[in-house]
Amino acid sequence: MNTEIKPLPEVTEFLAQKPVKMFIDGSWEAASDGSIFSVVNPGTGEGIAELAAANEVDINKAVAAAREAFDHGEWPKFTVKERADYLYKLADLVEENAEIFAQLESLDVGKPVTAARSGDVPNVPMTIRYYCDVALNGTYSEPIKVDEYEARQIRKPRGVAAFLIPWNYPFLNVGWNLAAPLLGGNTTVMKPSRDGSLTSLYFCKLVEQIGFPKGVINMVAGFGQTAGAALANHPGINKMAFTGSTETGRDIAVACGKNIVPVVLELGGKGAAVVFDDVNVEDVVDKLIPVITLNTGQVCCTASRWIVHESIWDEFIALAKEGLSKIKVGYGMVESTDMGPVVSKKQMDIVLGLVEKGIAEGAEPILPGGAVEVDGYPGGFYIKPALLAGPADNICAQEEIFGPVAFCIKFKTEEDALNIVHSSDYGLANSVWSKDLDRANRFAEAMDAGNSWINGHNIFPCGIPYGGCKLSGMGGSLNSPATFYGFLRTQSIVRALD
Repeated sequence: MNTEIKPLPEVTEFLAQKPVKMFIDGSWEAASDGSIFSVVNPGTGEGIAELAAANEVDINKAVAAAREAFDHGEWPKFTVKERADYLYKLADLVEENAEIFAQLESLDVGKPVTAARSGDVPNVPMTIRYYCDVALNGTYSEPIKVDEYEARQIRKPRGVAAFLIPWNYPFLNVGWNLAAPLLGGNTTVMKPSRDGSLTSLYFCKLVEQIGFPKGVINMVAGFGQTAGAALANHPGINKMAFTGSTETGRDIAVACGKNIVPVVLELGGKGAAVVFDDVNVEDVVDKLIPVITLNTGQVCCTASRWIVHESIWDEFIALAKEGLSKIKVGYGMVESTDMGPVVSKKQMDIVLGLVEKGIAEGAEPILPGGAVEVDGYPGGFYIKPALLAGPADNICAQEEIFGPVAFCIKFKTEEDALNIVHSSDYGLANSVWSKDLDRANRFAEAMDAGNSWINGHNIFPCGIPYGGCKLSGMGGSLNSPATFYGFLRTQSIVRALD
């Protein structure tokens, strides 16, 4: 269907607020100085909403509310079951409002509404329920066997947990980040990206509807250099989690280090898909094309380096070119769209600029990509998939592009392939493709990354830790029991025996 979906009345009403306010201490608040910023629909280039823009005063207010709720409120004193009851209700309400969230996500960041419906939105209640199960079956006191002492170690909530989440998967990151600390008894302050705030704020309508205690969940929108910096530098937080670029992650780490605040950094990547000569080439290509075009390539763990054995190179390249040429670029609120726009004009310029530099450095433009006009949406930030080939030191094989750009590199031996993988300073996620499972497992273990996948890419079952190493992150992981326990601190209790 090529018909544009009409936004639901709830979506239209939410966007019509002047402005959409922040959620602090259980109330909807305008910015203390009245500042606002515009939300631009990437598919049209037109403004669709105005949001209150937080400043340092607003951040201080949000942290103070979370601190009060933790130090003197009932949330940390609730049993795990009592907290889980709130979260289960929240998961149910997200499902009941799923189409609203899918439409808001599409309008806000440009992704196809079909992708938001099938992936981003249902992932949130699934993640919430997963962490409810982890928390309800968690271990909060463990005996320690030592001579002459009775000892145990207990786990307690850390306090105020702060979050800076990205624009590429705004709503998914609400679920990935908030559920674990809340179930552990922490209170929270979250700032979504200025380019992806709508679903996070609508989420708080459900928080309000359920009746969460005041100050437990606080949501503030605004700019990174003001609101984000104020939150990262705040001495009143007890843990910080940031998802975003490596460059900004360094600044966050410095800010948290000054206050001795533990920080989890989930940063950029330059993922590799290593394709050996024993695969079904057509099958692998059919699986990698949706990987690089997913979310218009704006995925930190995507496979943007396709490292292909020389004996299947020609067949692989021909099939990849054919498949990528068929991708339908279009408006996110049209159900037949395969790939929507990138999130902003700034991001569009970054992607096109890097492709231009890569070709200037000698990359072969098998598909040069470039800007594309979509009928009916002349102001949108649309680009075509690009397929380049060349050496591993090309800028497009080294820099995180965050767009639908695959860079192909030929290899001869297993050792060659591993060296190419390790030519990048990132270490988030890679995949290896081979029918020889002994080789696949050996190679997967040899790759320096937080995540190695075999015969698949972007594999995120709940319970598997997801995090990076090298320039891709530090401090912990997402999506697993380790995430939940990371928001609890340990305390030793020891009694001397007579």
